[in-house]
Amino acid sequence: MTPRSAQRFPSLGQIVSVRHAMQDVLPPPSGQNPPSAVAPRDDAARVTPMMAQYVEIKAANPDCLLFYRMGDFYELFFSDAEIASRTLGIVLTKRGKHQGHDIAMCGVPVERADDYLQRLIAAGHRVAVCEQVEDPAEAKKRGPKSVVRRDVVRLVTPGTITEERLLEPGRASLLVAVARRKLSDDGALYGLAAIDISTGRFSVMETPQERLAIEFARLEPREIVCPDAIYDDPAMKAFWHEVNVPVTPLAREGLDAASAERRLKEFFGVATLDAFGAFTRAEIAAAGAALAYVERTQFGARPPLSPPVRDAGAGTMLIDAATRTNLELTRTLSGERTGSLLATIDRTATPGGARLLAERLAGPLTDTAAIANRHDAIAALVADSALREDLQRALARVPDVARALARLSLDRGGPRDLAALGAGLTAAREIAALLARQGTLPQDLASAASALGATDPALPTRLTDTLAEDLPLNRRDGRFVREGFDAALDELRLLQVDSRKVIAQLQARYSAETGCRTLRIKHNSMLGYFVEVPQAVGEDFLKEPWRATFVHRQTMSDAMRFSSIELGELEAKIASAADRALKLELGVFAALCEAVLAQAEPIKAAAAALAEIDVFAGLAELASREGWSRPVIDDSAAFIITGGRHPVVEAALKRDGKPFVANDSELSPPGESSNGGRICLITGPNMAGKSTFLRQNALIAVLAQMGSFVPAASAHLGIVDRLFSRVGAADDLARGRSTFMVEMVETAAILNQAGPRALVILDEIGRGTATFDGLSIAWAAIEHLHEVNRCRSLFATHYHELTALGDRLERVSNATVRVTEWNGEVIFLHEVVAGAADRSYGIQVAKLAGLPLAVVERARAILSELEKTEREKPVASLVDDLPLFAAPVRRAAPVAAIAAVDALREALNELDLDEMTPRAALEALYRLKGLG
Repeated sequence: MTPRSAQRFPSLGQIVSVRHAMQDVLPPPSGQNPPSAVAPRDDAARVTPMMAQYVEIKAANPDCLLFYRMGDFYELFFSDAEIASRTLGIVLTKRGKHQGHDIAMCGVPVERADDYLQRLIAAGHRVAVCEQVEDPAEAKKRGPKSVVRRDVVRLVTPGTITEERLLEPGRASLLVAVARRKLSDDGALYGLAAIDISTGRFSVMETPQERLAIEFARLEPREIVCPDAIYDDPAMKAFWHEVNVPVTPLAREGLDAASAERRLKEFFGVATLDAFGAFTRAEIAAAGAALAYVERTQFGARPPLSPPVRDAGAGTMLIDAATRTNLELTRTLSGERTGSLLATIDRTATPGGARLLAERLAGPLTDTAAIANRHDAIAALVADSALREDLQRALARVPDVARALARLSLDRGGPRDLAALGAGLTAAREIAALLARQGTLPQDLASAASALGATDPALPTRLTDTLAEDLPLNRRDGRFVREGFDAALDELRLLQVDSRKVIAQLQARYSAETGCRTLRIKHNSMLGYFVEVPQAVGEDFLKEPWRATFVHRQTMSDAMRFSSIELGELEAKIASAADRALKLELGVFAALCEAVLAQAEPIKAAAAALAEIDVFAGLAELASREGWSRPVIDDSAAFIITGGRHPVVEAALKRDGKPFVANDSELSPPGESSNGGRICLITGPNMAGKSTFLRQNALIAVLAQMGSFVPAASAHLGIVDRLFSRVGAADDLARGRSTFMVEMVETAAILNQAGPRALVILDEIGRGTATFDGLSIAWAAIEHLHEVNRCRSLFATHYHELTALGDRLERVSNATVRVTEWNGEVIFLHEVVAGAADRSYGIQVAKLAGLPLAVVERARAILSELEKTEREKPVASLVDDLPLFAAPVRRAAPVAAIAAVDALREALNELDLDEMTPRAALEALYRLKGLG
C-alpha cells in the first residue's frame, strides 16, 4: 500500500476542527434562533434532522466509510456512497437534496453486512458502524420530528476484525504497531507490538531498521499503525512504499513511552510491568500504541488480550520477503495457498493448529534445545500410532476456541460461540486423559497436557446442558436455550406455538370468507403481521363490505397489504410472549458469558495447548505417512542431507503416480581447518531439476528448524541463522525495475548481508544481460561468497566456464544433473552427481516446448558454428589468465616493449587526421600495424 492510500487516524483536536468546519450544515440547537448576521437559509439549503445527525457523526469519523443504521439497512451517503457503490458493485441512488445538490445514497442489508464489510476491508477501507442506541418509542416522546439517537459502536479495520465470516481460519489476524527510539542522527531501533484481537495474542520485540522488512514478512500483519512522525519521515518514505499492507498513521499525542506504560498498567490492572518481563522503551511505546488503537476502534469493548510477551524474533532464522516468495513457504508466486509448502505439510485438524503451524513455518528457530524439544514430541507420536490417531479423532471435534472467546469478550458473540467453547473444553478434557495414560511425556507435550487439565470441568457440562442442538447465529433470534432447562421459558414458547396455530386458522378463515385462495398472513419488522392479497383482490378490499374488516397498510407493485383489529390483537399477544421469552433467554446467555469470561485465562491456555498438540500430531502423521526422518540439529557448520526430496514436488508427483528422485547434498566445510562452508556449483540442462534441488535443500533447513521431521533419509544440519534465495525471474515495473535489475538487487542484498552461518541458494545469476557481462558477475559473486561471506551455498548456472573454479577455490565443488540421449531425444534422469556438465541441451528443451521444427534446425546449425569457434578460441582459457579475487598486479614492461610503444606514440603524433584521405588513412594504418 502506498502512502497515498494510507488513512490517518484523527486526534481529538482534528475531530473538533472538522466539526467546526461543518457547522454550517448543522441546524441550530433546539429553541435557538440563528445569529442575525447570518442570512436565513432557503428551503434547498435546509438540513433535515436526520441528515444533520449523519453529518455530525461523519465529522467525528472522517477517515472511515460510515455504515448508518436505518431500519434493516446500513445506509451510506455522499462520497461514502459513491465509494461503496464502486467497490461493492451495488446501485447508487439518491435521497433528497443537500444545499441544492442531490444526496448520493446506497445501502446494504444488515443481515448481509458481514459479506459487504469483508469486501470493503479487502479493498483497504475502514468502516465505522453506526447503530441506533435508543428505542424509537423513546425518540417519539421528545417530539414527532425527533431522530432516534445513533452512535458509532465500533470501527472495522483490517487489523481489528473478529467476525468468523471475515477471518481466515488458518491465518492470524495481526495488528502491528511501530515505535522508534533514536540512537543517533542516523541510527534508530524500532519497537514492534503485534496484537491479534481475534485470539488475544500480544507480543513485542525490538529490531533495527534494516530488519523491519524481514520482521513484517515473518509476521504478515493485516494492518500497521505508527505515529505520523515515523510515517512522514522522509527516510522511511521508500520503506512504506514497499510495504504491501494497509498503514494507518496516528496522531502522536499520547503515544510516548510514559503514556504507553500508564495505559498498559491500567488495562491489565497492575502497578508495574516488571511481572510481564523487562521491556525496552521502544517496545513499551509500541505496545501502548497498539493498545490505544484497539481501544479507539472497539469503543470500550475489552478484548481478552494476554499480557505482552517478548517475541522470539531474535531467536528465529531470518528470511527476507524475496526469499519467502521464491521458496513459496506460505503462498505460491500467484498468491494461492494451494501449492505452497504450508499447504503441503498441513495435517492439522483445528483452526488454532493451522495458525500455529503457519507461525512456526514463518519463523524457524535457531535454538537447538527448543528445536530438539519439538522433535521429541513428534518422535513420541510417530512411535505411538494408536495415540496419534486417538488424538487426531478428538482434535477433529475442536472448534476455534480462541476466537469464540474473543467474540464473547467483545460482546459480539452468539450462542454458537458458547457451544464452540463447550465442545472445545470437552475435547480438551478427553485429550488430557489420553495423554495422562501415557506416563512420561516429552517436555512440550507434558506442558500442553498440564494446560488442558487446568479448566473447570463443570463449565462444558453447564454449556451442554443449557444450549439447544440447533443454534441460531444471533442471540436475539432466540430459541437457543434447550427445552426443559427453564419451565417459565417453555410456557412462553408453548404460547408462541399455539399462536402460530391460531394465525394459520385465521388465514384459512379469511381466505374462505373472501374467496381469495392466495390470501396470506405474513410478518415483517416494519408492519408486523399483515394480510397480503393480489392487486385485483386488494381493490375489492377497499370497498364495502370488506373495508369494515380490513385496513389498507401498503400497496406493492403486484400486491396489497392490510391489517385488521383481530390480527392486531393477536399480534400483541404473540409479541408479548415472544418478548418475555427472549428476555429470559438473553438472561441465560448473559449468565453463561459471565461464567465463561471468569475462566478466560485457563480457556486461552487450553486453546494454545490444543493448537500445539494439533501441530505435533499433524507433523507426526506427515512424517509417518511420507517417510520423513528426524534431523540432527547442532551448532556446527554441517550440512549433510542423504536422499533429500522436495516436499511439494514429491506430493504433486505422488498424486500422478510418479516417483520423486531423491538426491544427496553436502555443504559442510571440506575439512576441520577450513574456515567456511562449501559452495556447490550445479550445472546441467534446462528442465533437469536444478532449481528443484536448490529449493529442496533450503526447505529441508526450514522444516528442520521449525521443529518438523524432514523429507530425507537422514539430515545433519548446523544451525542456519539466515536464509537467502535468489531463484526465478520477475520484473517490478511499478518501481521501474527490469527483470535483471530485480535479480541484481536481490543478489546485492545476499552478498552484503550473508554471514558464515547463512545458507544461500542462487540460480542463474547474470543470465539477464550480455553473456560476458553475466559470466563476469557470476564469477565475481562466487569469489565473494568464498572469500568474504564464507557461507554454505548452492549455485546453479549455465556458465560452464565457472566449473573451472572448483580446481582453484578450496571450498568450491561441482555437481551436475544427469541426462542421457536416446535417438536424438534428451531424457532427464534428475540425479545430482559430482562433476560438471559440458552442454545445456537448450535446443532439445526448446523442441519439447513446441518451437517450429525450422527454428529448431536453424538453431542447431548456429550452435554448431558457435561451438566450432569456441573450440578454436576457448573462453575457458581465461581462467588461467584472470587473477583470483584481486585487482590485476602491474608488472614492469620489458625494455623492447617500451621501445615499441614509444615508436607507436611518435608515429601517431605525426598523423594529421583532419587532412588525410581515406586511402592515406588506410596506408597509415598498415604502417602502424608494422610498428606493433
